[in-house]
Amino acid sequence: QVRLVESGGGLVQAGGSLRLSCAASASIFSINYMGWYRQVPGKQRELVASLTNGGSTNYADSVKGRFTISRDNAKKTVYLQMNSLKPEDTAVYYCHVNVGFGIWGQGTQVTVSS
Repeated sequence: QVRLVESGGGLVQAGGSLRLSCAASASIFSINYMGWYRQVPGKQRELVASLTNGGSTNYADSVKGRFTISRDNAKKTVYLQMNSLKPEDTAVYYCHVNVGFGIWGQGTQVTVSS
């Protein structure tokens, strides 16, 4: 079973950038759907960005134009480049893949100070 480990979170000032990484324990070449989600306390986990094997992307309206999802099959890694960060982007960010069933990483905290 594929395991996912996120990294790259941290504290950044508003307007700054971070790049999140999601390293998989096995090949992601055949995984069609990969995504980044985020969650704040008391709220439901929400989709931030997703990417299919065919290259189709989907972004939450709140991050369009600021965030970019990408994957490197050779490195078995999915990335989320986050630019122009806002305090409302503060959340725990989770990597997710669908291999017939859903697999989640442990999450990485992103905190954006104003």
